[in-house]
Amino acid sequence: MDGPLRYSDTVLDHYRNPRNVGEIEGVAAVAQAGDPATGDVLRISLKIEGSRIAEARFKAFGCTAAIAAGSMATTLVAGTSVEEAERLTNLDVVRALGGLPESKIECSVLAEQAIREALRRHRERLQERDKEAMRCRSSASP
Repeated sequence: MDGPLRYSDTVLDHYRNPRNVGEIEGVAAVAQAGDPATGDVLRISLKIEGSRIAEARFKAFGCTAAIAAGSMATTLVAGTSVEEAERLTNLDVVRALGGLPESKIECSVLAEQAIREALRRHRERLQERDKEAMRCRSSASP
């Protein structure tokens, strides 16, 4: 049997003192990754102003690594452009945390998945808004 998992000081800090916990009300860019029936779940909320992520928050149900990854991911994307956030990978999160035990790397994937899905939903909402604006303009024309 393997010994206890070893976490970096950064992982433990983000687990014990998670940053950006909660949800952002009234925001379209929200997504959840994971399966509550089988394990960890991470929910990400992004407040996007223009092409920048003004605020990022998370809620997590899961292990030390999932909570730390959610915390770190929100600190990494807050203040960045949408394009920069789209390029964030779970390996970026793992590096910023100072590494994770091999058996816990998969927990960091939830943050990447949730961010990508939230951004996809945001793009969809913008496209719908643009379509609606075009319909309104064309119906207002004589």
